[in-house]
Amino acid sequence: MRRLAACVLTALAVLTGLVVAPTAQAGPAPLRYVALGDSYSAASGVLPPDLTAPPQCLRSIRNYPHVLAAAIGARLTDVTCGGADTGDFFAAQYPGVAPQLAALGRDTQLVTMTIGGNDSGVFINSILACSTAGLSTLGTGSPCKDRYGSSFEDTVRTTTFPALVEALRAVRRAAPHAKVAILGYPWIVPASGGCFDRMTIAAGDIPYLRSLQATLNDVVARAAARSGVTFVDLSRVSDGHDACQRLGVRWVEPVLQGTNAVIVHPNALGEAAMAARAREVLRLGR
Repeated sequence: MRRLAACVLTALAVLTGLVVAPTAQAGPAPLRYVALGDSYSAASGVLPPDLTAPPQCLRSIRNYPHVLAAAIGARLTDVTCGGADTGDFFAAQYPGVAPQLAALGRDTQLVTMTIGGNDSGVFINSILACSTAGLSTLGTGSPCKDRYGSSFEDTVRTTTFPALVEALRAVRRAAPHAKVAILGYPWIVPASGGCFDRMTIAAGDIPYLRSLQATLNDVVARAAARSGVTFVDLSRVSDGHDACQRLGVRWVEPVLQGTNAVIVHPNALGEAAMAARAREVLRLGR
């Protein structure tokens, strides 16, 4: 009887322990992450495409927001769209495509973007103009600089800068509790030299375009500082990964002999590097 009673008491103790044992705590909820921005955010031209996106946006599931979200276990809302400028934060870029700010809310915890390069058509117009000018001289001289002078940089300073400040402040208002970051643009051309067989830009215009991009990134950084937004600088880490480098090293595809259908845009390697840099600067862990 004593042995039986001892067994019963032991069983009861085990059962009681099972009943009162605390349940396992659920892990923290995934970070609510919203990605805004243009084709450098959307990874336009990188395969495979995001079939949930409006087709006009040319969004890829290998863009840096998807890479970053997967790395940190975030719940991503991706409204990046190729061709977007700061005005598309406030108004529909295409019929049926909501303004990008509509994706934000008081519960948003993280926001990233690249934006500003398309304002006033500066990015695409400068690349096209300088490529055409380079062909006209077979890569010699500085025909683009000679023709356009400071006009592109003047537009960036006087028009893009205030538009960026307005857009970034609107993001902060729409997502008041979020950590907000804007990425700079990775280098498109080297500091000198060039690669006329892939980027049909005259040797003398390579520093000219490099200076224009430096001005754009400086304007993005200053707008971020004025708006209380984190700037993710890509200048140092992307140096040596421009469109003139070989495949597997370059982060941006050239005009000719490239792998992307959308020229002069980051490839998958570049998007992964942008995600890694954003994660480092923002100190995001899983």
